Amino acid sequence: MVEASEYLTVSTLSQYLKRKFDLDPYLAKVYLTGEVSNFRLRPGHQYFSLKDDHAKIKAVMFKGAFGKLKFRPEEGMKVMVVGRVTMYEAFGDYQIVIEQMEPDGVGALYQALEQLKQKLQAEGIFNRPKRPLPRFARRVAVVTSPSGAVIQDIMTTVARRYPLTQIVLFPAVVQGDQAAPSLVAQLQKIRALANFDAVIIGRGGGSIEDLWPFNEESVARAMLDLPMPIVSSVGHETDTTIADYVADARAATPTAAAELVTPVTLVDTLTFLQQSQTRLSTAMTNRIRQQQEMLKRLQQSVVLTQPQRLYEQYAQNVDQLRVRLGNAMLQRLSDAQHRVGLAKQRLSPTQLQQRLTLQQQQLTNLSQRLQRSTQTLLQSRRQQLQTTIEALDYLSPLKILSRGYTFVTDEHDAMLKGIGDYHTGENAIIHAHDGQAVVQIKEIKHNE
Repeated sequence: MVEASEYLTVSTLSQYLKRKFDLDPYLAKVYLTGEVSNFRLRPGHQYFSLKDDHAKIKAVMFKGAFGKLKFRPEEGMKVMVVGRVTMYEAFGDYQIVIEQMEPDGVGALYQALEQLKQKLQAEGIFNRPKRPLPRFARRVAVVTSPSGAVIQDIMTTVARRYPLTQIVLFPAVVQGDQAAPSLVAQLQKIRALANFDAVIIGRGGGSIEDLWPFNEESVARAMLDLPMPIVSSVGHETDTTIADYVADARAATPTAAAELVTPVTLVDTLTFLQQSQTRLSTAMTNRIRQQQEMLKRLQQSVVLTQPQRLYEQYAQNVDQLRVRLGNAMLQRLSDAQHRVGLAKQRLSPTQLQQRLTLQQQQLTNLSQRLQRSTQTLLQSRRQQLQTTIEALDYLSPLKILSRGYTFVTDEHDAMLKGIGDYHTGENAIIHAHDGQAVVQIKEIKHNE
C-alpha cells in the first residue's frame, strides 16, 4: 500500500523534468532545421513552431535574439536554427529557445534584402518622381569615409571640372554594425542645415556584408527625408543596394557621381552662358516685337477708333426689352380687366337672385329627402323591435310553462335539476303556469 506522502505533485514532477532538460549536455546547444509554423509577429518575444513532415516542436525567440535577425520569418519558410531545448513548467511542454536563425538554402542577408525591397516597392517609394540634379551646384555634401578613395576621387573630379563647387565632407562609418547609425546621423545633419544643392552618398566595392549598411531601412528613410536631390555611388556597377533604388540618381563610380553634379568644364560652362545670353537676348527682342505689333493692332481696333460702336448693340437690346416690357404690361392689364368684368357679372343683383333661388330649391329638396329617409328608418326600426319582442316572448319561461312544462324546487326554492337532488320523505314543490303543487317524495327510480 503506497502512502499519500509518496505521491508527487504535478509541480514537483514538472520541476524534475525541467531540470533533466536543462542539465542534459546534448540539449544545451541543438542545431535544428524545420519549417516555420503558426508565426505571427508580436511586439516583444516571438512564439511559433518548427515542423517537418512527421513532428512539430514549439519554439520561442526572445526579443534580444529576434532583434538581431537580418530578415523576417514567414509562415512556411524553411529555416536553420541554433538553440537549447528546455521545458516550460507551467504547461509541461518541451520547446526550443532559439538563439540564432537563418533561412535554409538562401543567405539571411539576401532574404532580408528582398523583403525590404518588396516592402518599399509596395509603398511606392521606388516609383516616386526623381528630383532633377542642379546644373551648377554651389555646395555639395558628401557622406562617406574620410579615409577612403571615394572622397579623393570626388574632390579631384570637381576641381578639374568645376572648381567653383564647394565640397563638404560628412565623415561616416561605411562598414560594420555602427555604419547604419553613422550614415543616418550624417544625413540628418545635412537635412538640418538644408543649405546644399545636392548630396552624394557612397563607398567602394565589397561583399554584400560590407555593403549591407546601405541596405538598411533606416538609411533609406533618412535619404527620403532629404529636401535636396541625392546621388548614390555604392560599390561597383554590378552592386545594387537599396540606397541606389531610393536615390534620385545612381553613379557607378565616385567620379561619375561628381560628374553628375558638375558641368563638363569651366570653359564649356562659360560658353554655355554666352550662348544662353544670346538666346535670351534674341527671345526678348522677339517678344518685344510681338508686343509692339499687338499694341499697334489694338490701337487700330474698332474699340479705340469708334468707341460708340461698343454701345450700339446694348442700346438696341435696351429698346427691344423696353417694347417687350410695354407689351407685357398691356397684356397683364387686359387680363386683369377681363377678370374684373367676370367678377362684376357674378356679383350683379340678377345673378345673386338666381343663385339664391337655386340654393333655396336645393334646400327644399334636401329637406324632403331627409323627412322621407327619417320616416323609412323609423318604420324599419319599429318592425325590428316588434320582431325582437315576439322572439323574446317565445323564449319566455312563462310561455314555456303554458305549453305544459313545469319545474320543481325544494321547500327552500332550490331548483331540483337531477335525480340526485331528490330525497325520499322530503317535500317538493311543482311549479305550473297557473299555480304550485306540494308533493312528497316516496320513491326514487334511476334510469337504467
